[in-house]
Formats: sequence, C-alpha cells, structure tokens
Amino acid sequence: MTETQVRTSPYGTWTSPIGATAAAAGQKKVEWAAFVGEEVWWTEWRPSESGRVALVRRAPDGSVADALEPRWNVRTRVIEYGGRPWLPLGTDPAAGFVFTHWDDQRVYRAVPGGTPEPISPEPGLPGGVHYGDFCLVGDEVWCLREVALTPDRAKVRRDLVALPLNGSAVADPDAVRVLAASHHLMTGPKVSPDGRYACWLGWDHPRMPWDGTELMCAPIGPDGTPGPARVLAGGPGVAVSQAEWAPDRPGVLYVLSDTTGWWNLHELGLDGSARPLCPREEEFGDALWRIGAQWFLPVGGGRMFVTHGVGARRLALLEADGSLRELDGGEDLTEWAALTTDGRRVVATAAGPRSSSALLLLDPGSDAAAPEVLRGADTAYADHLPPGYHEVFRGPQGEEVHAYVYPPYNPGFTAPDGELPPYVVQAHGGPTTRSQLVADFSTAFFTSRGIGVVDVQYGGSTGFGQAYRERLREAWGVVDVRDCATAIRGLAAQGKADPDRIGIRGGSAGGWTAAASLAAEPELYRVAGIYFPLLDPEEWRERGTHDFESRYLESLIGPWPRAAARYAQVSPLRQAGRVRAPFVLMQGLEDTVCPPVQAESFLERMRENGVPHAYLAFEGEQHGFRQAETVVSCLHAELSAYAQVFGFEAPGVPRTDLSVARRP
Repeated sequence: MTETQVRTSPYGTWTSPIGATAAAAGQKKVEWAAFVGEEVWWTEWRPSESGRVALVRRAPDGSVADALEPRWNVRTRVIEYGGRPWLPLGTDPAAGFVFTHWDDQRVYRAVPGGTPEPISPEPGLPGGVHYGDFCLVGDEVWCLREVALTPDRAKVRRDLVALPLNGSAVADPDAVRVLAASHHLMTGPKVSPDGRYACWLGWDHPRMPWDGTELMCAPIGPDGTPGPARVLAGGPGVAVSQAEWAPDRPGVLYVLSDTTGWWNLHELGLDGSARPLCPREEEFGDALWRIGAQWFLPVGGGRMFVTHGVGARRLALLEADGSLRELDGGEDLTEWAALTTDGRRVVATAAGPRSSSALLLLDPGSDAAAPEVLRGADTAYADHLPPGYHEVFRGPQGEEVHAYVYPPYNPGFTAPDGELPPYVVQAHGGPTTRSQLVADFSTAFFTSRGIGVVDVQYGGSTGFGQAYRERLREAWGVVDVRDCATAIRGLAAQGKADPDRIGIRGGSAGGWTAAASLAAEPELYRVAGIYFPLLDPEEWRERGTHDFESRYLESLIGPWPRAAARYAQVSPLRQAGRVRAPFVLMQGLEDTVCPPVQAESFLERMRENGVPHAYLAFEGEQHGFRQAETVVSCLHAELSAYAQVFGFEAPGVPRTDLSVARRP
C-alpha cells in the first residue's frame, strides 16, 4: 500500500479484513504429533467443525488427509484439561493406532480407512471413564485411567492400567489389568527400552504438579506387572514435569526438574544419582497442565531435542557435552512446541509475533537451508499482524513485570496527530501458565482496528523461573491485579496508551483477574471482557469443582479456614460493590471448572448496583470456547462494548446492549 493510500482515522474506527469469523477460524491448533514411519501425524483442533479434534496424516509425497471420518473426535478428558489422546501402534501406518473419542471417552483401535472398534469397556456412567497418555507394551496399551465416582466428576479415582489390543475388555472388563496407583494424580507410564522398568509422575492434593511431584520407578515382573515402586526424584517443593528413558543406555532417565529454580534437564540413574546436563537460568519445560506433555526428546548418544528460553521457547539440539546447537534459525520464531522425533529428525510447531503457527520438519544432519513445511502458517492477514514485543515493567517495589505489547497496527490507517490509542490489558488463564508472543488473530482483531493489547505475564506466570512463579503464592487477586495495573500504567507513562481509555479482558483465571481488577482499580479500567471466570473462591471451594483443581486455592489464596478473611478480600463477588465499569461476561453452560452459577450471582449484584453489562451464555460450551460461532459472538460483543465506552463507532459490528443480561 502506498503512502497516499493510508487514511487518517481515529483509533478504533479502522476497518480491517480480520473479522471475527477469521479470528475464530484462525484458532486452529496442532498438537500431539508423531512419526509413523515416513509419515507425520498430528491432532488438529477445528473450530469450524464444532470444535472437534481431527487426527491428520501427511504422506511422504506431501498429501494430507484425515485419518478418521468427521464423526470422530480425538480428545481425552483426563484432569478436564486433557492430555495425549492417541498413539501409533508401529512404524507402519497399516499397524493402526489407538485413540480416545471425546463423545464417550472410550479407547478405540483403528487402521487407516477402517472403522474404529472399542477396546475399553463401556463405562457405567456415560463418559465417566477417561483414558490418556498411552504406551505400547506387547499386545497391550498401558495408560492412565480416570474413573468418575460421581456424576459431576468432582470425585475420581486414578490408576495405571493395561488395555488388551484384541478388544477382549469390551465384553470382559476384568481383562483390564491394573498396573499401579501410587498417587491420587499421575501421568501415564513409560517403559524402558529393555522392558525391565516403568516410570511415571505422581502427586497428591493439595499440591499442584508445579508445587512438587514424585518420579516413580518400578521393576516389571515376568508376568508383565510392575512391582513395588520407589521415588527416584522430586518431592514437595520439587516439580518434575517430564521424564524420558535414554533410548540407548539401560537404566538411565532424563528428567526435567526445577531443583535449581528453573526447569532444567538432569541425567538420573536408577540409584537416584543425578547430574545436570545444561544448567542455565532458562526454562527447558513448563507447568504440567496436560498429561503427557513433552518439552524434550532424547535421540541417543546423550543428545536430545529441546525447547528452552525465558518467556519464549527456542528449538535446539542439546549435545552430549552440554552445549546447545540452535535450530530455530533466528529470532523471528519465538515459540516452538509439539515436538516429535524419529531419532534423527524433529517435527515441531513454530510461531512468532508476525507468523502464525506452522508445522515444520528439521533434519540437523542435512544440508537443507530451511526446514520442510508440513503444514503452513496462515498468511492471509500477515500484513495486518501487529509487531508485538516483550517489555519488562517495574512494580511498586521494583519487581519485574513481564508483558507482551501489541500496538495498534493497520497498514491502511493512521491516527490523527496527538491522539493516544485505547488499550486493553489481557490477563492469561491458569494462572500458573503463560501466554505466548506469537501471532494471534483474536489479538489482531483488535489491534488492526486501532485498539492496543498488552498481554501481561503477571507474577505467578511460568517461563520466568520458580521465584517469579512463586510470587503469586497465597497472593492471587493481589499480585496479578497489581502487575496488570503496573504494565498498563507503564505504557501510559511512556505516552503510548490513553490513560482514559483502558480496558481489561481475560478468561478463566484471567477472567478472575479482569473482574478483580474492576473492583480493585475502579478509576483505571473503564470496560472489560470477562470469559468463563471464577468469581467467588469461597463458594468455589464449598461447592466443589473438578478434582484436578479442587485444592488449587490453598496455594493461590491460602489454606481454609486460616485464610478465610483473605478469600473474602480478593473475591470479585464479595467486592462487587466497588465495580463501576461496564463489561461483557461470556459463559459456557456446560462448564465444570467455573460453573455458570457464579456468573449468575455476580450479575445479580451488578443489576442491584446498576452497572451496565451484557451476559452471553452458550449451550454446548465447556471451559474454554471451541465453537467458531461462539468466538464470533464474543468478539463482536467485546468490540461493541469497547466502542461504546471509548467513544467510537465500530464499523460492521452489531451493537451489544450493555444494560441487560441475555442469551444469544
């Protein structure tokens, strides 16, 4: 576009090709990749297909096809946040694969082109038994099993089990062998290459997996059953988030542990002896939110593919001498994930601030100048993506506050001289997780219209070391709120944001932070977009939630009843009388993590106080929206709210009434 074609128009009024429909479609996610011989397979989340997860295969000739018909949804419900849902049964695609089907949560065996057949028993409670994190052992698959003991899944039992591949357990549930049950929460088992040992991670309430886990190891007897297990590493205060057997060194494990204050790699013997492999003040892993997650992959000879960095994640080959050979080709790609290897090559997803996620194949031993693109990035709106950057702000006591800043950007528009842009603070979910400095069409939906976004990695976020993560301990609703305010005030002080046009948005734990910020900073925030939030921790604790997070509040706020006063002080519901800013609240009606009842109680307080708001509640949506039409409705409602409060017209966006609660 030439300079003469650039139009001058107020922030917020810019027209953009990135509509809400494009933003929803752009949220496809590639995960759980694997080599199947010379083919590469992966799962792909498809918002346009009601949020189903497809299993996709790519042949050596470059052709790509689904491995299953559209009615199959490859997704497990373990710990509600899911985990590794499928496993190839050999290097020949004709050997088939197993997977968990979302609709009934049963395990199926299938071959390409064939009809999947169940191999797990039909549960007594529909969808009440969940499986994930599979491992092939002879004519069985070993995995984690999670059994719901109540219809609301608030109480569960977990164990490691062996499912016969021949399907005999369908008619005879006793054919499912129980292997171990060391902890209340566990990952699936991993068997050593010589078949002599099995290892897994375990932890018990009230710990979360980033608070401390144990690496368990058990010998496998002649009958194929693990014997007594012992702790090889970890414990309270030490979070082991991944362990892998060395492929060529019997009795050697590689372990990702935060004993140094950072998730670093260690070599571990069966006698418990350990040595660091690449000690750095960087993270080589992350919080274990999903069962079976992997951040490194051994390839033999003491070498392994790894991701590492502070905040961002780079791809490298860790050599046996502890040196790192960077493979990411520069700074443009800031986030590498979904690793898989055939022992020589590595496949991973890669993205950057102005590049959406692509699936790439790299061969460190080849002379290829560039990786092979297996699934290309979406380049449809590349020229409208904002130039995001990482900035560190300083809090009241000089503490670091990390944030990713996405300024308003549209090649076809500029703002009038002297006008400062409105900004929206984005608070990520978790809260013990992080967001990524990568292209995101939902962010670009706002920035391309002239609204800046600052994505705050508040204290408690992962990616910046254990000490940064621990800042949130017993301080949720305080540290996160303060750090979000620090970041946006910092931008305003730099003259980059209009201090009178500041909003905040977030989902889940980010929805909590957004709502709490409205109460704590009524003069700072003028509007909010709140997604499926937790709003009253005391009620959440009493009513109960899904098992994985049922004791999470003890580390986030404090043990009950000792910290009862703190629960009331930080509760957005209890502090609702301080809220003055209009907002839009969006809620899934099948959400078991943050049930709708809290949202409805909060809205009743808003009606009593006369606070303008809109409520969008969606049938068929759980915790985290997966359907494209839901995302479209939410983005339109948000933008309409920002336009009304910030004082501009949003072209082409239906107006959302901020005075009543409604269902679409």
